[in-house]
Amino acid sequence: MVRNSAPQSIDDLMQRCHHIAGKSLGQIAQEVGCRVPADLLRNKGWVGQLLESYLGADAGNQAEPDFISLGIELKTLPLNAHGEPKESTYVCTVSLSEYEALTWQESWVKRKLSHVLWLPVEAESSIPLAERYIGAGWLWQPDQIEEEILKADWEELMDRLALGEQSELTAREGQYLQVRPKAAHSRILAKSSDISGETILMNPRGFYLRTTFTKRLLAKACI
Repeated sequence: MVRNSAPQSIDDLMQRCHHIAGKSLGQIAQEVGCRVPADLLRNKGWVGQLLESYLGADAGNQAEPDFISLGIELKTLPLNAHGEPKESTYVCTVSLSEYEALTWQESWVKRKLSHVLWLPVEAESSIPLAERYIGAGWLWQPDQIEEEILKADWEELMDRLALGEQSELTAREGQYLQVRPKAAHSRILAKSSDISGETILMNPRGFYLRTTFTKRLLAKACI
C-alpha cells in the first residue's frame, strides 16, 4: 500500500478529503495500490489504514495525533443502512499507569479529541467492501459544553479505574465517553489491579465515544 506524503496544511488535507468524497473504497484502494480484502473479519482496521495512507497520516504508532504537524486526529465513522453511526468510536487505550498520574488537560483522550477529522463510510454488511462509499469529511473541535461532558465522563471513569473497579465498570457508565474491552477476543489479557490493589489479568480496556454522541456530531455536520 502506497502512503501519500503528509499534508502541509489543513487546506491541503481537506482538498484530499474532497477528492475521495463520493468514491468507493475499491476506487481508493486502486489509487494506492492496495488489494481489497473479502471482508473485515480478519482485517478490522483495514478501512482506517486505507484512508490514512491516502490522506497522508504520518503518526504511525507514535503517541501523536494522526497528522502530527496539523495536530489532527482521523476518525472513520461507519454508517448503517439508515445513515447512522453503526458502532461506538474507539479513542485510545486505557493505560494502567495513567490512573493517578494525569489530569484531563494532560490526558491522551483530550489530545485525541481536540481536533478531529471525521470521515463517514458506508458499513452496511450487505454491501461488498469494495463498493462501500466514502462520505464528505468534516473537521470538529469540541465546544465548551461537549468538552465539559467529556471531561466529567473521563474523570469519573478514571476515578473508578484508579479505585480498582475495572471489573465492575460497564459500558453503561459515561454520557459521551465509555470504557469497553478492546481486545479482539476474551483470551487476550493485560495486567491491571483490583480494588485491593492486587495485580490481576483482564481484557484490555479502551475509551470509546458512544453512538448517541457521534450521531449528534453527524447531524450537526449535515446542517
